[in-house]
Amino acid sequence: MSQSPEPMRGLTIAQSQVDGADSIFNQGALNLLEDLCQLFAAEVPELLQARKEYQQKVDDGWLPEFNPETKAIRDGDWQVGAIPADLQDRRVEITGPVERKMIINALNADVKVFMADFEDSLAPSWDKVVQGQINLRDANRRQIDFTADNGKEYKLKDDPAVLIARVRGIHLPEAHVLYEGKPIPGCLLDFALYFHHNYLALIERGSGPYFYIPKLEHHQEAAWWAKVFAYTEQKYCLQPGTIKCTCLIETLPAVFEMDEILHALRSNIVALNCGRWDYIFSYIKTLRNHRERVLPDRSQVTMDKPFLNAYSRLLIKTCHKRGALAMGGMAALIPSKDPEQNKKVLEKVDQDKRLEARNGHDGTWIAHPGLADTAMGVFNQYIGEGESNQLHITRDVDAPISAHELLEPCPGERTEAGMRLNIRVALQYLEAWIQGNGCVPIYGLMEDAATAEISRASIWQWIRHQQSLDSGELVTAALFEQMLHEELNVVRNQVGDERYQQGRFEEAAALLREITTAPTLCDFLTLPGYALLTTGSQSNTTPSA
Repeated sequence: MSQSPEPMRGLTIAQSQVDGADSIFNQGALNLLEDLCQLFAAEVPELLQARKEYQQKVDDGWLPEFNPETKAIRDGDWQVGAIPADLQDRRVEITGPVERKMIINALNADVKVFMADFEDSLAPSWDKVVQGQINLRDANRRQIDFTADNGKEYKLKDDPAVLIARVRGIHLPEAHVLYEGKPIPGCLLDFALYFHHNYLALIERGSGPYFYIPKLEHHQEAAWWAKVFAYTEQKYCLQPGTIKCTCLIETLPAVFEMDEILHALRSNIVALNCGRWDYIFSYIKTLRNHRERVLPDRSQVTMDKPFLNAYSRLLIKTCHKRGALAMGGMAALIPSKDPEQNKKVLEKVDQDKRLEARNGHDGTWIAHPGLADTAMGVFNQYIGEGESNQLHITRDVDAPISAHELLEPCPGERTEAGMRLNIRVALQYLEAWIQGNGCVPIYGLMEDAATAEISRASIWQWIRHQQSLDSGELVTAALFEQMLHEELNVVRNQVGDERYQQGRFEEAAALLREITTAPTLCDFLTLPGYALLTTGSQSNTTPSA
């Protein structure tokens, strides 16, 4: 892109050949981005350091618990701000990356909300980040269309779903935008660009700038977001609370601070969400040194297990006490073209959604439009006609949910088939991610970063604690490397030589080997993956002035 119209204090933007980039990086957007970086970027390393200190305590033997220092907040009588009319009914939400055709299909689906994702289902290459902002701007202006290579045209229907943008977590940098010589937090770029280009069109339509906030671990991080929101509202002369957010409770530390997170964001927050797949990964990561809490095969860690069911029920009880919605988790299954197999898929989705609706969730997530009717049917049955949600379900009769329940070990087997499946899933997902694709159908599931994280972290955990498979074989680094070599060949046969040669499977295998056999569990596979995704692009930057 060309240089910005006037000097920006310390802000450096990558050159880019993305069509339309100049309109996205206009003066107003750059002014907001620079202000946010100047005021808030320096706090992010401090928040990440606090995560490390917390993790060190757990590594040393301490177990997470409800914080006695914030008991007054948990015991207090307070409510979050009002929920806008178009966010009161969220019984089915579809998620997906910010690619043009997917946006149109998702907004046209039989759902209430589309969560447009700059995070786990998007590999944040520079062109996709910029093009994603262009796509969402066009969608909010009702000016989005798409023509496929085969000539098929995609257009937005007259009454599309409500759009919520999910920004990246605070841990992910944006290598193509520097402030005072350092990469900025990717979440600030995502937030600033989306807000600036869409807030006015959304407000004029009776909606608003709505966001999903991922990967929170502590209420201090929620307080940081509250400051970002408050500053932005003031800068644009908007009423406090105009920006609305939903926070994912997808880390083990955050489940102990849900009241505190809601309180910190009480002017802006409308809901919490059970990000179940990341939560399972966080359970492994946080309790990585606790041998008695090693998880079994991923397929056995289901929402009916005590520690996950307690997590779901506590989120509902906490949200509804404070006047916030309680969103359920993702159905990662995708429809099958085989009628008999598809029947089984829909039965599993129905069973999963019934558990959520029966617990009292106000809505749920799906990854494919083909699941919308099934999920909608379940929540229509539980919410009923004339109602928008299940805020009336307080779960006050439940016994208090203890830290013991939230940390309860999950029984089950570790199998050779499960380990090999983990390797193939992580390998194929990593290869797709470093190629720029963050949302990948693999073996009947829509895999994103969260499910790949579980796959590789489980094996790391089994190696770390010298677990045995059901065959009696000890899981070691050597066994993993042997299986990785074998499963790489399986994948090669499955995708074919041409696809294999054109892909980056060897690089993905090397990265998987590195993070799975490392002495310390890597925080997020997307961090070393991002280095491969952006190889050669860091040097292609120019000062904006």
